[in-house]
Amino acid sequence: MSEPIELLVPAEAAGERVDRFLADHGVATRSTLKRWIDEGRVTIDGNLAAPKHKVRSGGRVVVRPAPPPTSEAIPQDIPLDIRFQDEHLLVVHKPAGLVVHPAPGHPDGTLVNALLHHVDFRDPSGDPLRPGIVHRLDKDTSGTMVVAKTAAAREGLVGLFQAHDIERRYDAIALGDVTGRTFDTLHGRHPVHRKRFSSQVPRGKRAVTHVRAVAALPGATHVQCTLETGRTHQIRVHLADAGHALLADELYGKRPKDLRLRQAHDAIGRQALHAGLLGFVHPITGEAVRVEAEPPEDFRAALAVLTG
Repeated sequence: MSEPIELLVPAEAAGERVDRFLADHGVATRSTLKRWIDEGRVTIDGNLAAPKHKVRSGGRVVVRPAPPPTSEAIPQDIPLDIRFQDEHLLVVHKPAGLVVHPAPGHPDGTLVNALLHHVDFRDPSGDPLRPGIVHRLDKDTSGTMVVAKTAAAREGLVGLFQAHDIERRYDAIALGDVTGRTFDTLHGRHPVHRKRFSSQVPRGKRAVTHVRAVAALPGATHVQCTLETGRTHQIRVHLADAGHALLADELYGKRPKDLRLRQAHDAIGRQALHAGLLGFVHPITGEAVRVEAEPPEDFRAALAVLTG
């Protein structure tokens, strides 16, 4: 465990943001400091700090550095739902609530830890913290993911994703009356909310989502979304920016006022998004691989509330 770092604020530093003050004193990078502040590891005069808090002359700033990340993930006997597998790769169904790989705040108990227990990886050049991982799903998004077992499969899959030659279809429950359309926007960090992304940015990467309405629901719409690109939170951002946040999406939406929608919100308890179809040409054998997974029980329960 790293020892706490304590600094007294000199008069010439008074009025500086605490993250800048600590960075200027070589404590850590500003991005690392922001993470430590979010984790409650920085105090000013005994009070938890926020990145924008300004220090005062004579103030006492204490930092409790986070432990360094482990150099590699460890195998853990976590159940794994394998939908396709051969010697080169596998397709799994990731349940909602499972983080894909170890990261700050989630050192273990991830999909990668499960994979290391169940799968024989033959890729010595791969990332030891993310073996076989070529794409991700958000923690609270369920559905299909492909994982590479070998270096050749990993390189081939990365090429397919970069060329947008992967078929990806998601089921979602979006608030409001949603009609079929295509979103073709820029995609970047939200200018104010640092955990969010936005399609309403002056610069960013191109993001394309095709939306098809499956069924009209009371106060919501069951939709299927097909991705051409795979930006972080892409479907959630496109629908939220159009005024149709996903049901129970706490980052991009709000808790509904309507009683029935609130009941559906509580039934699923996480953003109503499920990666139901993953299709691609096998990078080694050239065979067509197409794996479908029905929405899980919580998603179906939310639909039942709205259709019952």
